[in-house]
Amino acid sequence: MYPIQPVQKRYAWGSHSRLQSMFHLPTGAVPDSDGVASETLAEMWFSAHPQSPSFVEMDDGSYQKLTQVIQKDPLAMVGEKNSQIFGPVLPYLFKVISARIPLSLQVHPLDFEARAGFNRENAAGVPLHAPDRSFKDTLAKNEMVVALEPFTASVGFAPISTQLQILRVVDHPVAQRMVSALLARTFRPGLPPEEFSAADRMMPVSSLAWPDSRRRVFRAFYTAITAEPTDRDNITPALLDADRRLGSRKVHASIVNALQAAQAFPGDPSVLCLLMMNAVCLEEGESVYIPAGTPHAYIQGTAAEIMTNSDNVLRAGMTPKHKDIASLLHSLNCQPSSPIDPSSSMIATLAMQNMVTYRPHITEYMLVYGHVEADSTAWPLMGKIAHRYGDLVQRLGPRRLLMPQSGPRILLCTEGSIVVRSCNHQVILQQGEAVFIPSAEGQVDIVSTQQTEQHSFHMSDHGSFLLASTPV
Repeated sequence: MYPIQPVQKRYAWGSHSRLQSMFHLPTGAVPDSDGVASETLAEMWFSAHPQSPSFVEMDDGSYQKLTQVIQKDPLAMVGEKNSQIFGPVLPYLFKVISARIPLSLQVHPLDFEARAGFNRENAAGVPLHAPDRSFKDTLAKNEMVVALEPFTASVGFAPISTQLQILRVVDHPVAQRMVSALLARTFRPGLPPEEFSAADRMMPVSSLAWPDSRRRVFRAFYTAITAEPTDRDNITPALLDADRRLGSRKVHASIVNALQAAQAFPGDPSVLCLLMMNAVCLEEGESVYIPAGTPHAYIQGTAAEIMTNSDNVLRAGMTPKHKDIASLLHSLNCQPSSPIDPSSSMIATLAMQNMVTYRPHITEYMLVYGHVEADSTAWPLMGKIAHRYGDLVQRLGPRRLLMPQSGPRILLCTEGSIVVRSCNHQVILQQGEAVFIPSAEGQVDIVSTQQTEQHSFHMSDHGSFLLASTPV
């Protein structure tokens, strides 16, 4: 097991104190990777991404990039199975993020779009770290978020009827044009409504097989993200009035998300896209999975985030950063659908007394959120989960879930202190500390410091942790 140092990412939307407190870092202005002083800390990466690798402390006390450590001995570090499938790389990127204000409205590219975009920008000579570069690698990015505290977001498109219910009462010209787009049907293939022909020219080739409902969603989304920004904020008053007129709890969360975005980005019509999307309000331990192509915007809160090992982001609005609307629209999934909870379908088998496992149906990663106590008392979070899923967990009872015994693992202590034990090593982690566990380390156990024979008087008798790994 090797201590691993997270890579700090200081973006404008980050926290002034939340991550600083968790990782015991100083507050105030700190230079970012470009030497620009910033008071906000947005993300902590535990990473083997080529552009931002973490450093691990080796047995001799030296520090090496995790990418290099894996490439030197891939069988020991990531295991034979993962080496055969993914090559000598860590197949996931694990982060802790904290959003003080909304992030950009964005989409992650599909796999073939990522490959084409990466090669296209390379051929054009765009440097990898250039601010106007969209594709940092060739991978699609499918990501999952697990809330560590209340966390809000907008994810995927809501039913068209819900979109229309909200947009119809928003007294703003862009919103009313979006309504027209959602109502304008295509009666003959290849002959779109004339007023939305520009939107149709931006549709991908696959749109030839789309049902008309997806074309209408595409046109409405396009209308908002291509509308000209204004110098004054006339969107916030329209949203406040719509919220009063609707008076519905069902749509209130969507309007609140748009209001927060409008206040952070005054005059940006793209915030109206959030009225087309599902509002997601997560409590601690709840999760959402976001496949590539799904439009989303994180609004506020702190969460663990795990994704395929990619840094590809295509932005449409709500940002001062580079926007690549053409590439985004080519990957955009316009199918209205409910947000995906990666824990719900298997909650009876994936919930134990003090541990929840989140495993979307992909091969790159899974995540465990757990808790240990010296007296083995139940974790309060589990009571919330049992309440959410009714009596299903209680009826079936706790089932044994083995911790991943192989593959590359990253273990982070998020609260208190924990002890990590394998056949060969024992490591004590306190809040904000993490280790990289190679595949060759084999099975590990995680217990409280008070359950070991050797512990310091200042150690906590409880601890919470996040364990990122490839699927068992």
